[in-house]
Amino acid sequence: MFDTILIANRGEIACRVMETAQAMGVRCVAVYSDADAVAKHVQMADAAVHIGGSAPSESYLKGDVIIQAALDSGAQAIHPGYGFLSENPDFVEAVEAAGLTFIGPSAKAIRAMGLKDAAKALMVEAGVPVVPGYHGADQDDALLAEEAGKIGYPVLVKAVAGGGGKGMRLVEEAKEFQAALNSARSEAKTAFGNSDVLVEKFVTKPRHIEVQVFGDGTNAVHLFERDCSLQRRHQKVIEEAPAPGMTEEMRTAMGDAAVRAAEAIGYAGAGTVEFIVDGSGGLSADGFFFMEMNTRLQVEHPVTELITGVDLVEWQLRVAAGEALPKAQDALTINGHAFEARLYAEDVPKGFLPATGTLTHLHFTPQTRADSGVRAGDTISPFYDPMIAKVIVHGPTRDVALSRLRAALAGCEVGGTVTNLAFLGALAGHEGFAQGDVDTGLIARDIDALTAQPEVPARHFARAAMAALGLDQPQAEAGFNLWRPLRRQVTLARDGEEHLLKVRVLSEDVQLWNVGDSEVRAERIGGRWKVDGHVAPTVSVADNVVTVFDAYGIVFDVVDPLARAAGAHGDGNIVEAPMPGLVRAIDAEVGQSVTKGDRLAVLEAMKMEHSLLAARDGVVAEVLAQPGDQVEAGAALVRLEAEAEDAA
Repeated sequence: MFDTILIANRGEIACRVMETAQAMGVRCVAVYSDADAVAKHVQMADAAVHIGGSAPSESYLKGDVIIQAALDSGAQAIHPGYGFLSENPDFVEAVEAAGLTFIGPSAKAIRAMGLKDAAKALMVEAGVPVVPGYHGADQDDALLAEEAGKIGYPVLVKAVAGGGGKGMRLVEEAKEFQAALNSARSEAKTAFGNSDVLVEKFVTKPRHIEVQVFGDGTNAVHLFERDCSLQRRHQKVIEEAPAPGMTEEMRTAMGDAAVRAAEAIGYAGAGTVEFIVDGSGGLSADGFFFMEMNTRLQVEHPVTELITGVDLVEWQLRVAAGEALPKAQDALTINGHAFEARLYAEDVPKGFLPATGTLTHLHFTPQTRADSGVRAGDTISPFYDPMIAKVIVHGPTRDVALSRLRAALAGCEVGGTVTNLAFLGALAGHEGFAQGDVDTGLIARDIDALTAQPEVPARHFARAAMAALGLDQPQAEAGFNLWRPLRRQVTLARDGEEHLLKVRVLSEDVQLWNVGDSEVRAERIGGRWKVDGHVAPTVSVADNVVTVFDAYGIVFDVVDPLARAAGAHGDGNIVEAPMPGLVRAIDAEVGQSVTKGDRLAVLEAMKMEHSLLAARDGVVAEVLAQPGDQVEAGAALVRLEAEAEDAA
């Protein structure tokens, strides 16, 4: 076994690898960028090496610098985590050339599965079923359109390199093909440096079921399946293992196919074979098709660990150190059911836009396995994936595990940034999901219900106002000192609406709040506040933001009247950056006439491209940014000429 390993990654996966490696007695070296100088994974490590600037291209993607850090720190091996350099065959070869061990598959295996078209051809040879489609090298636009017509709409245009939904577009009709092709190629070029695409038949009720495999370079086993059908923007939201409705016949067929795929390329380490499954008529042994193989440890690996009792990171280290597979196929069994929900800093009502911010509060229930790379006080930066944690639970049955997931999400508290927590809670409570009736289109179909904003009761406004004014703190003199007013007020904003709240402090233990037309009584009994007869929930106050921890977290902004007055300007004609990011493209020119919905700019942030569209018909008056600019949230990018009525 290795004495020392270097983890060439950050965030929760770096922390996850360290937990197992350090428990095995292996010393761990972290690497970090400028933005991660005080990150959790740096604090956990036995040693840490600074490798460059905040942008991944200046740090976590600099293979030569990482290898030198490993050599300088005495590491014998490098664990890549996932993302960044984990599936870069050139990096693997450079690691081995330096006399180090790469904890993962060979460069040859990565290359074999790195391009989707070549991988599918290889799978056909190995007897693994594939989705009908065009996977050829000829990338002529007309040819691709012709092949799409032969396959039959709807079709998927997919980048041959990479994953994570980038470079992927669904095309419903022939007239939409060219625009979708151009968009997919642009995103693929940006994300992977390769604009080539393939075209596949789109399965009308698809399920995304993947099989965890593990090999030692010669033999491979599978550790059963995971269902990852709950997706938005082609990215997974909630995963579970095993897949609901799975039959033993289909499990055997999928598992055998996945093992054949792994052994066909001499796979070593942890990998995932992803299948698209036709769920329209229930699961059947002839209804699954190879989609791609991820030659690394997956984000969702914990659900496999919980149902099998296997520590996949431990297996990675043991096999990389020269051991054979720790278990044979017949020694692997399924125990119970597990779920993983991905908790992100993102604004769901605004189209799942990634968010930033400083975590002022972070709490999980004791029954939750929370794999996280951040702590309270840490900042969610614009440079990396905005994941806060993976909320993971296990139970003896699917129903029990799902109940535990709902409880874990309800008990989760995050302050300091907007999150998808309420959305996750709505998904966990979705009737179809509860019944195991899932497919990749579920979220899109029910998005309105899943993102509906519940009415906030008056008592929560009062609770937030108490915290904003500090009236929930021990202060025996409140309302009695001559210099402290008996009546106070505060303005809170929620969902774009402002609410003026007034309070009368009757005693140190009693307050009467006016919330709109309602009067709410806050009373402290035995040292504990009750508001409108309910126990006051926990709150977090950071700057001018108050979060009330009920209903997955209710956020209020404390309105500063002076700041509001100073900021009351703007003509509504400006296209702004919705988040910090890199301006990837500007499609507007001064004097150009645009139509509502036209793309004016492309912003790259949090590893995704976001198109910024014209909100109305108009004429471009000013272009205020250029491709390559790094901009902050709210930065003006394009200004339209004022409409006639505005100009009058």
